Order: sequence, then C-alpha cells, then structure tokens
Amino acid sequence: MRNLSNAYQPRRSGIQSLTVAQFMSKVYLWMVLGLALSAGTGYYIFSHSYLFNKIVHTPGLFFGLIIAQFAAVIGLTWLNQRLTATLAALIYVLYTVLTGVTLSVVLYAYTKQNVFDALAVTSVAFLGLSAFGYVTKRDLGPIGTFCIMGLFGMIGMMLLAFFIPGLRSDTMQLTISAIGVLVFSGLTAYDTQRIKLSYLQSGGWGEGQQLKAAVNGALMLYLDFINLFLSLLRLFSRR
Repeated sequence: MRNLSNAYQPRRSGIQSLTVAQFMSKVYLWMVLGLALSAGTGYYIFSHSYLFNKIVHTPGLFFGLIIAQFAAVIGLTWLNQRLTATLAALIYVLYTVLTGVTLSVVLYAYTKQNVFDALAVTSVAFLGLSAFGYVTKRDLGPIGTFCIMGLFGMIGMMLLAFFIPGLRSDTMQLTISAIGVLVFSGLTAYDTQRIKLSYLQSGGWGEGQQLKAAVNGALMLYLDFINLFLSLLRLFSRR
C-alpha cells in the first residue's frame, strides 16, 4: 500500500511552473490539513458520547470504518492515474476524517499525558527527519528499502501475535513498538526525499498533476506521522 510510484509517473509539460520549495510547501500544507481534520474529527467524536458509544459498541461499524480507510488509500495509490485532481483531494480529505474517527476510539485507551507526550515527540522528530530528507544529498534509497522490509516484518509479528495468544506478551508489544519507531522514522526521511526527487525528475507537471502529486505526497507523510505517533504512544504507555 506504500507503493505510490504510479502517482509520480512524470507527465512533461515543458515548463516547471513551481519551484521545488513551492511544491513541497503544497505537500506539507495538505499534510497539515489532513492532520487538522483528523484531530478535529477525533475531538468531535470523543466529546459527543452518543457518537463515541455508537462506534465503540457497534463492532461492525468500527471495522467498516477501517475497511473504508483501506479502500480510500488503495484508491489514491493504485487508481491515481484514473482520478481527477479534485477527486484525489476529496478522497484524501475523506481518509483523514475517517482516520480521525477511528483514532478517537484508539486513543481512549491512553492517558492524556501519554497522548500529549507522544504527539510532542512525534512533531519534533518528524520535522527533523523530514528536513533531513529534504536537504541531504545522500541517496536514502537503501534506508527506504530496509525500512519497508522492517515494516513487513513488523506486520508479520503483529499477525503472529493476533493469531497466537501466547505471543501477546509485553516484550512482544514493546518490540513491535520499537521497530515501528525506527521504521517510520526512516520512512519519513526517505519519503520526503522521494517526493522531492519525483518533482525534480518530472520536468514539469500540469496544474492538475501537480495537485495530485502534492496530495499523494501528503498522504505518504501523513501515514508516516500517524504511525510514528502511534508507535511512540505505545512505548510511552509502557513506561
């Protein structure tokens, strides 16, 4: 689901109408918009007990929301070339709202202090890692490959723990969380560099393609931020 290469197939228009800095600014703006929508939605659900209880006590509804999230990500990644720029942006907005709904349930299990601590550390770490990915001249491809392998390994461990109750130990959960922090830290830097290079190598995109590329870049960084946050949150809750 992280393979977004189709979203960045260059369509040359002859003139690059935005500088790299301007394009990356659009990416970050869309990412921040997504985070704001998720936070606002999560707060709204959490502060309205009827809605919150409806989601918590209706398993089919909660899992339906998760399936809808996966469908939105698949639509943005694998069907990107068939989407208009406006539709891609709308799907991204829908995805971040759905994520806000599910996060309102997930975060209920943690203390406010743990949530705020994890959010603060995630924000600082993300800024530093993304800045590094943007300015470094080093090829981060090998790091990205290593992190993607680590991601699959982490998913495998989570599946084993789900199907084998004996593996659901604190040590296993701590290991998965630690791997998650390392994986999504590396992916933050790698994805930032990949987004930047995709624009440099495009030779210029039309306005619609620029918007789609910015939205897909924002989705990549949004996923990195959210998953880094959740991994840190699980670590902090076990202190």
